[in-house]
Amino acid sequence: MKALFNYIQGDKVIWVIVLLLSIVSLLVVYSSVETLAYRSHSGNAGYFLIKHFIIILFGFLLIYMVHNVRYTVFSRISQVALYISVPLLLFTLLKGVNEGNANRWLQIPGTGLTFQTSDFAKLALLIYVARMLALKQNILTDFKTGFLPIIIPVIVICGLIFPSNFSTAFLLFVNCLCIMFIGKAKMTHILLTIGVGIAFAGLFMFIVFKFPHINNRVATWKSRIESFTKGDKADNYQADQAMIAIATGGPVGKGPGNSTQKNFLPQASSDFIFSILVEEYGTIMALAMVFLYLTFLFRGVRIATRSTKTFGSLIAIGLSLNLVMQALINMCVAVHLIPVTGQPLPLVSMGGTSIWFTSIAVGIILSVSKETENTTTSNSNIVATT
Repeated sequence: MKALFNYIQGDKVIWVIVLLLSIVSLLVVYSSVETLAYRSHSGNAGYFLIKHFIIILFGFLLIYMVHNVRYTVFSRISQVALYISVPLLLFTLLKGVNEGNANRWLQIPGTGLTFQTSDFAKLALLIYVARMLALKQNILTDFKTGFLPIIIPVIVICGLIFPSNFSTAFLLFVNCLCIMFIGKAKMTHILLTIGVGIAFAGLFMFIVFKFPHINNRVATWKSRIESFTKGDKADNYQADQAMIAIATGGPVGKGPGNSTQKNFLPQASSDFIFSILVEEYGTIMALAMVFLYLTFLFRGVRIATRSTKTFGSLIAIGLSLNLVMQALINMCVAVHLIPVTGQPLPLVSMGGTSIWFTSIAVGIILSVSKETENTTTSNSNIVATT
């Protein structure tokens, strides 16, 4: 292990957390794909295990490659990526792969993989917001020249994600506001944005309940909200099965591979993988997972506070906060604290490009950490020689 750490740089705790989450992912995905394997590969769960292992392995390669790139490079890349995101999201809305009454994916030709364009846009936007806040520190108090150029891309990207993935759009919007607050944007401007967001949410709720048959997606939103608030068993199937899995897991769980609810949960290996995890490994494992994600956030904040550059601080806290908030939302859905959403559990749920984009985000955080460590070492050497 010590020899391995000689080849990697950055926060070692984050490296260990990612490794532990990946091991958990392999164990639970292999168990939870049993029904999916019978439907599409004659019961061969090993196919999905090997595929998922390769995806995770490539994810580690991405983390390693990205963490060796100076994080400031991504500042300029985010500009291009943001411009690419707009037509990609538009094309996805019009021609994307439809699942659950929503066009969220584009098919990658010849790979069998689907590419969720909101993952690309989310990463690009978070980095772009951090970049603009760092560049405009001296004029942030001015609404027209300081705040408006930052908030307009946020509204555009979140607006394009919103029709097909409300939870992702909402989470991204909140994360951007958090970065703006940390980046010292004027509080009155942030409150104004929140006010506009609340007004939009009110209009959205009015449309959902007054005109639910505009399209299938609006009807789906209405059904999920009503089933959550009323506790309708018929329309709350996924959440009920998830809670049964958690309730029957007990303190130590049923043991690896012994889940019964994986046969009933439609998204057992992705959106509801946390439920299967608790059923097989118990409440102790659930608490351990919460601890790992919160520790990741703590280390991200630590990296941000130690960075000497505003952009480095904002990008570290922004990407860390996004990953952990997504994890907490996934867990809250599993225990029925919030309505069902389509948020996977980062670095654990079965997936392809979602794991890779998360890996890129982790690599950027580690790049900030690496540069901070190198700066600290250089300063210490200078002090020692003088």
